[in-house]
Amino acid sequence: MPTCPALLIAAPASGQGKTTVTAALARLHARQGRRVTVFKCGPDFLDPQIHAFASGRPCQNLDLGMCGEADARWRLARAAADSDLILIEGVMGLFDGQPSAADIAIRFGIPVMALIDAGAMAQTFGAVAHGLANYRPELPFAGALANRVGSAFHTELLQKSIPAGMGWFGALPKSDDSLAERHLGLLQAAEIDDLGTRLDKLADALVDTSTVDLPPAVRFDTCPPPDIPPLLAGKTIAIAHDAAYGFIYHANLETLRMLGAELSFFSPVAGDTLPPCDAVWLPGGYPELHATALSGHQRLWDALRAHVDAGKPLLAECGGMMSLFETIIDKAGVEHTFGGLLPGRSVMQKRLAALGTQFVTLPEGELSCHTFHFSKSETPLTPLAQARTADGRVGEAILRQKRLTASYVHFYFPSNPAGIAALLG
Repeated sequence: MPTCPALLIAAPASGQGKTTVTAALARLHARQGRRVTVFKCGPDFLDPQIHAFASGRPCQNLDLGMCGEADARWRLARAAADSDLILIEGVMGLFDGQPSAADIAIRFGIPVMALIDAGAMAQTFGAVAHGLANYRPELPFAGALANRVGSAFHTELLQKSIPAGMGWFGALPKSDDSLAERHLGLLQAAEIDDLGTRLDKLADALVDTSTVDLPPAVRFDTCPPPDIPPLLAGKTIAIAHDAAYGFIYHANLETLRMLGAELSFFSPVAGDTLPPCDAVWLPGGYPELHATALSGHQRLWDALRAHVDAGKPLLAECGGMMSLFETIIDKAGVEHTFGGLLPGRSVMQKRLAALGTQFVTLPEGELSCHTFHFSKSETPLTPLAQARTADGRVGEAILRQKRLTASYVHFYFPSNPAGIAALLG
């Protein structure tokens, strides 16, 4: 059984600083020469980009709902055998969601460090920490770290407030180094010019806390990777990958490679046209923010249309689907001409339009997926299928024309590698 020091960084709620502190911890230990593998709880795309930059190693997702326990088990076992430290960033509040970050900690015996924003509290800090530690007695709770602390005296009040015997991971001062955000979360790592400098400053701030020490080693079950036949051997998959199309699970790329596919990345924003390929994947992202570059890229849209007309597969997810409609209306109400491979339009909204794990049955098989978007789309097309939520409610529509498959959902390829091979093969 592989063993490795591991820690899950959780909080009472969103907005407490989990991503920033997890990335800073990864940066700190990576600077000391340790091999740090970071995971993110939940089906997130943006936080893993930050963690991959901080650690210098790919960051993957742990989600007992979308990814499943078997997927989490073998990825953790692989990381334990190949790392000096495993860090896991929680999602929302520690107990939020079904399943939650706490469920992952309990299932795999990973100690939890509670990160608590103490900027507007004193002794109540201890009550919050006590509640997190005892709400589920089986939780392997390691201790608390105070964030956004105002002074040495404030730190002293906080430390004295925690119950006897509870671990104290120290305190981080108030800072203006929080990572920038937009409507779907943090900026993408490649969009933050000074990300390395910011992470180094945050890592330096951790030096005076006990978080510099390695957490206890956790024993993970020996678990080999899934046996995936090379169903896409000899096939080349062209994948759009840039600031407009950046929502890609690293596990999806791994799955394609395990299926035997050759991956060819291209940047529509940079003016790249479609490379020679057998199938195309347009992932989600922010096409509406790059409308000027994309709307005039007629060579790409013509190439994609010819690709589909030739009977070749094209998978378009969320922002990828949006960019295949005739128009996108951005948040300012400006209409932009886009690919026109699908009839209809996408309209940006002021509020979140959909969020959550879903499941869908396609002719190629059942796939788990996730949806998270701030737009609504209008099309006369009849859906091929309708996704469903975990509790059975109607979810997102899946559209199909010839071998073009488009939807707001982001598929998790490891949930059915053979199905993905059929979809793209």
